[in-house]
Amino acid sequence: MDAAEAFTLPQDLVFVDLETTGGNAAFHRITEVGIVYMSHGEVVEEWSSLVNPECRIPSYIEAFTGITNAMVAGAPRFADIAAAVLAKLRHPAVFVAHNARFDYAFLRTEFRRLGRNFSAKVLCTVKLSRRLYPEFPRHSLDAVMERHQLTCHARHRALGDARVLSDFWRKLCSEVAESRLCAAAQAVLGANRLPAYLPAELADELPEGPGVYRFFGEDGVLLYIGKSNSLRTRVLGHFSAEHADASEQKKARLVRRVDWCETAGDLGAQLKEAEWIKQQQPLFNRRLKQKDGSFTLRPVADAHAMQLVALGDLDAAELGECFGVFQSRKDGRKALADIARAHGLCMKQLGFEEGAGSCFAYQVGRCKGVCVGSEPPLLHDVRVKMALSSLKLKPWPFPGRVALEEGRSECHVLEHWSYLGTARSEEELAELREKPVRAVFDVDVYRILMRHLKKHPNAVWHAL
Repeated sequence: MDAAEAFTLPQDLVFVDLETTGGNAAFHRITEVGIVYMSHGEVVEEWSSLVNPECRIPSYIEAFTGITNAMVAGAPRFADIAAAVLAKLRHPAVFVAHNARFDYAFLRTEFRRLGRNFSAKVLCTVKLSRRLYPEFPRHSLDAVMERHQLTCHARHRALGDARVLSDFWRKLCSEVAESRLCAAAQAVLGANRLPAYLPAELADELPEGPGVYRFFGEDGVLLYIGKSNSLRTRVLGHFSAEHADASEQKKARLVRRVDWCETAGDLGAQLKEAEWIKQQQPLFNRRLKQKDGSFTLRPVADAHAMQLVALGDLDAAELGECFGVFQSRKDGRKALADIARAHGLCMKQLGFEEGAGSCFAYQVGRCKGVCVGSEPPLLHDVRVKMALSSLKLKPWPFPGRVALEEGRSECHVLEHWSYLGTARSEEELAELREKPVRAVFDVDVYRILMRHLKKHPNAVWHAL
């Protein structure tokens, strides 16, 4: 008998739903727990409790769940009910939830804060629904309820939603062929298996939220640094058998240890990834390592020419006059030559071609003759600026050093396109307020922040 034939449906299940102050287990807290215990198809026990999160519930969360700060003010802290919750989870019963990693991560984090370990087999009803009903595009709890005619008298409350999940399971058991349900449940329960050379508990430990991760090989050699909006999904994805890329397969085979740093959002993950790669130079991130001596194009004062200058030699106020970032003088010259060819510009007028008489481009009909007096220099200057406009660097948009908020838990401290660090407390913010600037211009920070500000033009920031 093979493994598929030997697998049977789990008979002891705990259907779990949590309400929380936000979506990141590293920074937010539980406000309500609901648990339904089912054994051999029958509900044996239902239990729920409000939880004092020991922090304020945001107003938009209050509106969504109906759980207010006043309601939880007198509720027990999680530490007060931890033993009861652990007992209700009925290990080794299967832990069932909708988007299960969310609820599982919050409970594991709360237990970890108390120095306790919690681990269970996890069955996600979102993934189960997708496997059984791939023809449907939506698998939210509301979509599942509508599709299977399930009702809930307390939607977005923990026990009400946990009851829906138990009803959904019974519906599946009665309507789906047992062999098909077994196969789907087995696939979901067995997903994300790790190679034998990594600790089995890693899949449980990895958080669902955003952050940066590192892969280490034998003897602690740093192999790779990456970032993701879902650390767990991204890290486990490296070890998927579906990888066709030989480099990815080699990297996965070499990994012996994984660690990570959670962030409040994608901006923090990008900034930390760029910082770590520059400082630590992992083997598989060669293309992203710090490139010393980057150059940019700047107009020559009182002339009609351009010059390539090292970014490190410029003051922050001068960046607004510059165009492009190049890894070397050779790269900058080639880029300018390509632009000149495409727009009929004169490399001699720009200061990049020597010799008497006309430029080479004029001789072959690709220059409009500024070098021989056929085009006014001022008109050529205008055409140069138009041709280079897409490369124009932006001046620092803030009044000096600032703390840029992300979520409600992190502030990224930056000054003149240099990342100084991330603060999660007033003490950390005070330290970063006095920290010296490491560099005048960091091209990675520039690109990361420009993308972020374009996407979030109303980002909240504070001058420091």
